Amino acid sequence: MSLPTFEQPPRLTSTQWLICVIASIGFAFDIYELLMLPLIMRPALMELTGAAPGTPEFQMWVGRLFYIPAFVGGLVGMLGGYLTDRLGRRRVLTWSILLYAFSAFFAGFSTSIWMLLVLRCTTFIGVCVEFVAAVAWLAELFPNPRQREKVLGYTQAFSSIGGLLVAIAFELAVTHGAGWFTVAVPEFLTGLVGTVAVDHQHEAWRYTLMSGLIPAIPLILIRPFLPESPVWEQKRTSGTLRRPSIAEIFSPELRRTTIVTALMFACSYGAAFGAIQQLPQIVPGLADVKATVAAEVAKLELPKDPVAAKKMIMAKTRAIEAKVASQYTKMQEIGGLLGRFLLALFAVRIASRRSLLRIFQVPGLILMPAIFACFLLVENQTFFTINLDFMLLGKLPVTTMSIGVLIAGLFTVAQFSFWGNYLPQAYPVHLRGTGESFAANIGGRMIGTSFAWVTATIAGLEATPGGSAPMKFAYTAAGVALFVYVAGVTLSFFLPEQKPEMHHD
Repeated sequence: MSLPTFEQPPRLTSTQWLICVIASIGFAFDIYELLMLPLIMRPALMELTGAAPGTPEFQMWVGRLFYIPAFVGGLVGMLGGYLTDRLGRRRVLTWSILLYAFSAFFAGFSTSIWMLLVLRCTTFIGVCVEFVAAVAWLAELFPNPRQREKVLGYTQAFSSIGGLLVAIAFELAVTHGAGWFTVAVPEFLTGLVGTVAVDHQHEAWRYTLMSGLIPAIPLILIRPFLPESPVWEQKRTSGTLRRPSIAEIFSPELRRTTIVTALMFACSYGAAFGAIQQLPQIVPGLADVKATVAAEVAKLELPKDPVAAKKMIMAKTRAIEAKVASQYTKMQEIGGLLGRFLLALFAVRIASRRSLLRIFQVPGLILMPAIFACFLLVENQTFFTINLDFMLLGKLPVTTMSIGVLIAGLFTVAQFSFWGNYLPQAYPVHLRGTGESFAANIGGRMIGTSFAWVTATIAGLEATPGGSAPMKFAYTAAGVALFVYVAGVTLSFFLPEQKPEMHHD
């Protein structure tokens, strides 16, 4: 079923293009900051805790770093949604981007796992608030329904560009970081409780964290030219803007929308964090990765000191595993980018929101568990390699597993763009930020991301089948993917359909 024909939208003005640019940057670095963690977690934990992958301490911190920042971000992000309705979209959007950018930068100087955890919490707070403010802002700046659907769909596609950028940044840091500037940790940080001696001042994970400062630069320059939402501003100046209320999103008229969207958002995040974001823990178990590690370690001229030799072997192993993980992250984000563009394309052609969502849910229900259950069992055959050095993407091997990762990204990541298009029409203006925030932050960030902790916890149990840590992660990720996709498809039958007209009241 197609959407009704609307009046031809006007061409975008220079100000509207500027708005789209800043929103795209915000969405891109939203995901940039989130997908940074799976890439940097393994080397950061090994340096800051000294724990080896697969040990109880390591698994405990994997769960903590995935879930505690998400929980804190979701909780405070709920307040951010309220403030978006109370103080305005532009102001909250600006400060949220500055918060996550500077938090990520200072996290690069972490001297303890606790310092990293605190700064990841403040990063997550900024990310959680930014998404809600940006979606509400864009939806109200483009009142024409077709233009609004396109703007929301295509600007959110830059989220996957952010995923590609962080994979590029991490691989560049792994490959060239030894020649970059030294990360000079301030002396006062070394006296904090739980700090460790920083032996390696060219660690890729530190550079990757610090690169999160990038979005603050254009924002500081562009902010004076950004308009406030005209709908929100008009209601505020006329005195007709009603006070936002968390209780009101549970009124009889909105209760079903609030509960169902929150649970379905949780399922979308559950698939991403409980399965796809566990790839860096899984890829070291691939036979070709282990063979590459063994071959490269054999070439090393090891020192006689056994401690120094062990450090050299570990550094080489981590570098190879990190490079492969970044390659798989790129493939996943390329799949996610395809999914987001398909969503943007279908959103203006399919009126039924349930049908639009199921285009991605149903295939994902079948393919996601199968991909992860077979990840380490199927021979990872290389078909060909795509050379994308000119785009800084490096050489992307197209293998049995990388194709699977691309497919997993396509069907899962597209669902995030769906919620960015759906939620602005689900609530009136004075509740838009609050309602979106409940679904995105309580449902997605707090409940959904907890599946990362679930996966890490189950994978760390002795009773979990698989034997090796990577195999246990693969089996657990498959089970989690099956659970959240079944739940998501079931809940879609209760998702309220929407009228194509914008709800302004």
